[in-house]
Amino acid sequence: MVLVAVDTKDPTPIYAQLDRGLRAAIATGRLRVGDQLPTVRQMAVELKVNANTVARVYAELERSGILETRRGVGSFVAAATDRARPADDHARALTAFAIRVLADAAGAGFGAKELIDALKTRVSPP
Repeated sequence: MVLVAVDTKDPTPIYAQLDRGLRAAIATGRLRVGDQLPTVRQMAVELKVNANTVARVYAELERSGILETRRGVGSFVAAATDRARPADDHARALTAFAIRVLADAAGAGFGAKELIDALKTRVSPP
């Protein structure tokens, strides 16, 4: 079973693609707490990437508490789905939403200041 995929044509660094892919596999339930991941070497061969890249991602995920490495046994999922989401996902989603709202407002002929004032009026008591 292929857990993650990397795209060498994608400008995103391989380690970031691998990190995002493993987090997504956990967040969506494809990987569950206690599941064992392939060894660094197995993952590197499967993805045709450098083993040091895989080791770096595993180490970062372990520092984040998402993976647990048991010496001589392997790496296992240690975190539930909610902890596997990247910390900046919320901020990134909010920024994308704000950009869409600003673009819609501009398309309707409203400026950013007008929009912000209207939002403040809606959320602040009169």
